[in-house]
Amino acid sequence: MNTEIRRILESVRDGSLSVDDAVLKIKQEPFTDLGYAMVDHHRKIRQGAAEVIYGAGKTAEQISGIAKVLKEKGNDAILITRMSEEKAAIVGQDHAMDYHKDAKIGIIGPMPPADGIGKIVIATGGTSDIPVAEEAALTAEVMGNEVIRLYDVGVAGIHRLLSHADVIMSASVIVAIAGMEGALASVLGGLADCPVIAVPTSVGYGASFGGVAALLSMLNSCASGVSVVNIDNGFGAGYLASMINHEAKR
Repeated sequence: MNTEIRRILESVRDGSLSVDDAVLKIKQEPFTDLGYAMVDHHRKIRQGAAEVIYGAGKTAEQISGIAKVLKEKGNDAILITRMSEEKAAIVGQDHAMDYHKDAKIGIIGPMPPADGIGKIVIATGGTSDIPVAEEAALTAEVMGNEVIRLYDVGVAGIHRLLSHADVIMSASVIVAIAGMEGALASVLGGLADCPVIAVPTSVGYGASFGGVAALLSMLNSCASGVSVVNIDNGFGAGYLASMINHEAKR
């Protein structure tokens, strides 16, 4: 069952919330029309995670306005992805925000405690993949997960990855992030007994075709249990990893 609805029902059961207040929480206006955005307040009830603000293509004023409404509706941690440093400076005037320049992520509010069933391991082939990895890691952390970062452990020096075999074996889900030929996902898929989410990056020389080569390699992985998200989609990988890491709690 959805964790937000379960929390409301448990509050009724233990007497900290009345039946009428619980009904009100569930029936509250499902969205706010700002003219330029329909802010979805029932997403957390439906999916277990509040709406995330995609910063690219939005003005700083629009981002700030959406964040304001989300805060008013009781969202503790608001995630903003793909936000430029210039927009972050403006939004930061209206909201207390932690901005991560490399990942282009802004976080308004405190990080929640980790309440997933295990640990999410996020590994990169190289240092150049770290911006995408940090987008995945911060997304997972905002959604209540313990994250272990293994950066620059690609197949060009496979001993670097194998030295962390104990960490890999103990993960509940792994996010493998790599450009070039994208081989890291297959290697991890062959070592781990948990789901591996592969993220191709646009890192590489001309024949990598902006990440298409890595994407095709990952889609053709011979290792079982490897799924693939879109090129540079760290957010999508972090979100999916969080869903997997909370699945047993459902």
